[in-house]
Amino acid sequence: MNNYRDIIKSPVITEKSSDLAQNHNTIVFRVDPKANKTEIKQAIEKIFNVKVESVNTINVKPKKKRVGRYIGKTQRVKKAIVKLQEGSSIELN
Repeated sequence: MNNYRDIIKSPVITEKSSDLAQNHNTIVFRVDPKANKTEIKQAIEKIFNVKVESVNTINVKPKKKRVGRYIGKTQRVKKAIVKLQEGSSIELN
């Protein structure tokens, strides 16, 4: 990857990710599908100036959606669940 900002697309803000952020010091991001765990860890540490303890990734497969008689698919997404070390935090407001 050329730029760290190309790896991290956006934070995932849902009820579950908010609960993880408050209780477990864990943030969920939508990332580039080609990025690996070490690239994601380096990007988070450089962009937000925090220390990352671990990174888990999930590949979300596209689902079939139908609008009238046309059938399509949703986008393929890769999510990264990033656990921060004690004392580190990221504000996503």
